[in-house]
Amino acid sequence: MPSPHDVTPPSRTYATAAVHGGGGPSVVHGTWEPAPASRWEDAFLTGNGRHGALVHGDPEDDRVIVTHHTLVRPNNPPAATAPPRLAAALPALQDALLAGDPTAAETFTDGRPLRWVRPFHPGFLTRVRRPPDTPALPVRRSVDFTTGVVSCLRGERRSEVFVSRADDVLVQYVTSPGPVVEIELDHRLPGVPADLEAGRGVATARGESVLTLRARYPGSTLGYTGLTLLLTDTGRTTVTASGIRVEGAGRMLLLTRVRSHAGDLDTTGETEALRVLAGGGAPVDPEALHARLLARHTALHGTAYRRVTLDLGADEADRALPGSALLRRPDSTALLERLFAAGRYHLLSSSGTHPPRLTGLWTGEWETAWSGAFTTDANLNLQTASAVAADLPEVTEAHAALLHRQVEDWRDNARAIFGTRGIVAPSHTDGISGHSYHFSREYPLHLWTAGTDWLLKPLLDDEEANGRRDPRTSLLLRELALFYEDFLTRSGPDGRIAVVPSYSPENRPRGWSGGAAVNATMDIAAARHALRAAADRASAPDATRLRALAARLPEYRVNDDGALAEWAWAGLDDRYDHRHLSHLYPVWPLDEITPYDTPALAGAALRALALRGPENDSAHGHLHHGLVAARLGDAGRTGAALARVLTGDYFHDSLMSAHYPARDVYNADAAHALPALLIEALVQSTPGRLVLLPAPPDRCPRGRLTGVRTRFGARLDLTWSPGAYRAVLHPDRDAEIDLRTPWGTSRLVLRAGEERTVDS
Repeated sequence: MPSPHDVTPPSRTYATAAVHGGGGPSVVHGTWEPAPASRWEDAFLTGNGRHGALVHGDPEDDRVIVTHHTLVRPNNPPAATAPPRLAAALPALQDALLAGDPTAAETFTDGRPLRWVRPFHPGFLTRVRRPPDTPALPVRRSVDFTTGVVSCLRGERRSEVFVSRADDVLVQYVTSPGPVVEIELDHRLPGVPADLEAGRGVATARGESVLTLRARYPGSTLGYTGLTLLLTDTGRTTVTASGIRVEGAGRMLLLTRVRSHAGDLDTTGETEALRVLAGGGAPVDPEALHARLLARHTALHGTAYRRVTLDLGADEADRALPGSALLRRPDSTALLERLFAAGRYHLLSSSGTHPPRLTGLWTGEWETAWSGAFTTDANLNLQTASAVAADLPEVTEAHAALLHRQVEDWRDNARAIFGTRGIVAPSHTDGISGHSYHFSREYPLHLWTAGTDWLLKPLLDDEEANGRRDPRTSLLLRELALFYEDFLTRSGPDGRIAVVPSYSPENRPRGWSGGAAVNATMDIAAARHALRAAADRASAPDATRLRALAARLPEYRVNDDGALAEWAWAGLDDRYDHRHLSHLYPVWPLDEITPYDTPALAGAALRALALRGPENDSAHGHLHHGLVAARLGDAGRTGAALARVLTGDYFHDSLMSAHYPARDVYNADAAHALPALLIEALVQSTPGRLVLLPAPPDRCPRGRLTGVRTRFGARLDLTWSPGAYRAVLHPDRDAEIDLRTPWGTSRLVLRAGEERTVDS
């Protein structure tokens, strides 16, 4: 990495946004580097929740990796991706587990090997190549979070890339490209299958060229096609063996899309759609078209991004540093500001047709870790944890869209595995299939029943925040309640329901070789929450029945160490060194165990958190630890979890994160979850409570957080410093809430449309 003393100062086009009035200091809403990305992991990111782009920023070989949420490679025959038909054997498994057999679940499969869901992969590169400068000039690449524009500047040449949220097209605008440039679409990315069928096409006439790349997966009728429409202001265009050569152009505009499809794609129709976007065949000024497309995009993206800001009063010299230099200063508040901003930017940019994958919306290689899937037993849940409070309904809508598309598959899971009505969500999905088929002896994920409730929780939080119920969410809750009514039929010695089989991802009781057991704390909490939530929307007789079933669920257990036990079943002992904290689900994201309502259980939960080891230092484990600590009001543990992420070398120069320390395995968990941790440390809300500064880390002694969305229907601006705070609430409906601060508790009455200020 270069020395911070060798970098160029921020250019005037670098976006910042003032968060104080009167021309005060400003938080930087972007990041920059003084050199091109040498690794795809360091490439700057842009996206619209459908298409994504990784921009290397090399003026001599301007490479942009094009991705799309639907690019998943077939890897299993259809028959292998149905849920296993195990319902007939379920009673025998339940008997064995209730009798204490630690190996009973090991053979509860249909004999299939572990099958990964279809892996996410990149599509291709757009490449704009030109001879090198002589002498070489300095390079500056940057990304503006407020617009989603990634820029590369060298001398008079500028390349700007964004992915339009309005028009679903990847836009690249190049000024002063040079006397001669060569442009091509290139599928040859790391790990590309050697037998991928790929073909290129080029058509050019009257200042307009169309480049096409067709790809078909090995042994399949499925494939994808990329198209780029190139528009130039002047110059001469000729066809080459791999693409086109442009001579004498002053400005160029590339419009790119990729489509997944079965069989052949109507490229004529897709090309015409790009032409219509460019003006329908009329003479085009690339500069004017670029400005028009950018304005349409930023009206959506910029509005969403700017809703929430965090200002920690960082040093202005630190704020001016490139991201790579800031990452070497883990104690800098400017780093926290920038990672908060980057996390919201990347979360928004990767959410559209789908919420973010394990890698967000981006990857530069075909061998994506864990298939680049949506993993719902912690990862997706942590990544989207800030969506409601950080006022990104775009993320919640993308999350809801994923769920609603898969409901029929979830019904199949319930019938095939458990023999019940209702729905059971999978722990892994490629975004298309919702069937449970990723499981093994060590990870019996097909037996996990709490995942549906966890996936529904953000939708319920969003309803509380906006004051409106979505009938589709009510339907999902009703179906989940049906599952629990059919599934919760066994009892323990105390007469209470025994949840069996029961799984606590991705752990198992000490001494057990099989992961499934009885009464995992998470399963109990999820069932109780789902049944009560469904009862709140049901008719009177149904509501009474559902609440009665919830009341028969077991109480939580405190073990001999004084900790909330991971299994509420006698004889099941905890394994403490583990990255997951599934048993603390009643603390976060639920509000069932709190220091205010259930102090004894909150103390046991805090003891469980203290005993939990980091296992393999997965980033999601540290962020999860911090979120639970914040809910429990433990500022020390919250700050320590944050420090482990900041000092563990988890972030690439792109400010996207890794799964393990030393930037090992590209993964969005830390990048997307970090804003949630900071918000939870500063502001927490339920429909009846507001908690200010519950667990502020030592590295955040003062600051301003604006635009936070609460679950009682008000937006909040919070300013704090040692010994003082000031909160301004903007309610959109009437509410009466308990206000809790480090200085005491009071009752707060809010009236719709009336600003309310509270301070110390």
